[in-house]
Amino acid sequence: MKIVLSLFISALLALVAMPASANLAASLSDGQHVLLMRHADAPGYGDPTGYQLDRCSTQRNLGDRGKKQAILIGQWLSNQGITSAKVLSSPWCRCIDTAKLLNKGQVTIAPTLGSFFDDMSMEKEQTRNLEKLIQAQLNENPKTPIILVTHHVNIQAFTGKVVNVGDMVLAKVDKSGKFLSQQIYPSPSF
Repeated sequence: MKIVLSLFISALLALVAMPASANLAASLSDGQHVLLMRHADAPGYGDPTGYQLDRCSTQRNLGDRGKKQAILIGQWLSNQGITSAKVLSSPWCRCIDTAKLLNKGQVTIAPTLGSFFDDMSMEKEQTRNLEKLIQAQLNENPKTPIILVTHHVNIQAFTGKVVNVGDMVLAKVDKSGKFLSQQIYPSPSF
């Protein structure tokens, strides 16, 4: 009886886990969704005064915890059926490193995903540019999962949601790349 009950519980858990896997992978292959992700854990707040995008040593970067988190997120995505993707990243090193550690394919730097934390007056323009980027990527890659690694200000401006480090937002968009709805996927625990 214990064996039968154990098998039943295992089968039930497998069934419960399957829809989430199928839904995320299917949504990212329907030409209407992208996955926005906030970079993994980078200790501190903002960037040091005088930072330079072409010099990682001048920026706030991933710590050991953030590197482990990014790897774990990549593994979680694989478990959800996303083994490869079109991966775009903000030019900030913490985003580039996060994107690479996901291990989902070549990472393309997209300045449109860059933070406007230091100049919030850029929010509307940056968000319009993000819509154009999403529209172009979905037109070019309608059946390929698209992962955009960026910053909290960018995600909040686009979706209205505040996310923690490593959190992901599955965003449904219209044909022009404008935000319609979202589902938040918290970063897997580590």
